[in-house]
Amino acid sequence: MNINRTIGRTFFFVSLCLLAVIAFSPASAQVRRVKAQTLYVPVYSHIYYGDRERDFILLSATLSVRNTDTAKPITLLSADYYDSKGKFIEKFMAGPVTLGPMETIRYIVKESDSRGGSGANFIVKWAAESPVTAPIIEAVMIGTRGQQGISFTSRGQAIQEQ
Repeated sequence: MNINRTIGRTFFFVSLCLLAVIAFSPASAQVRRVKAQTLYVPVYSHIYYGDRERDFILLSATLSVRNTDTAKPITLLSADYYDSKGKFIEKFMAGPVTLGPMETIRYIVKESDSRGGSGANFIVKWAAESPVTAPIIEAVMIGTRGQQGISFTSRGQAIQEQ
């Protein structure tokens, strides 16, 4: 077997592998831009513990909307709160709110507000004049009972987008 042919094949194989790594690496991926979204954000007004569903810890929930675009504003159109059965509970906004580049806004469900239940959620709608990087929309839940504390987050899931 010719040594030059073996080196050539090896070089070709290594080059092909490097191209595949570069092509499929997150750093080379294009950032997807969207013009509007509707998101479902899981929220828990309480969480069960132990063996029985009667024992639970009440939680406060912070809905956080973060405009991740460094140059363009977005307009938050609505943040509506629903209970575990899908029944509308409350509008958290009186009207549209514009978030500048990199701006964040938050809405709070008080710990004493157990109306949502363990399956509560927000439906959040936002739009922009032109495509932007999608905002990060998440909920942070925190609660304590005695010396027991719990905290966790949930990220919004797009259910419609333009």
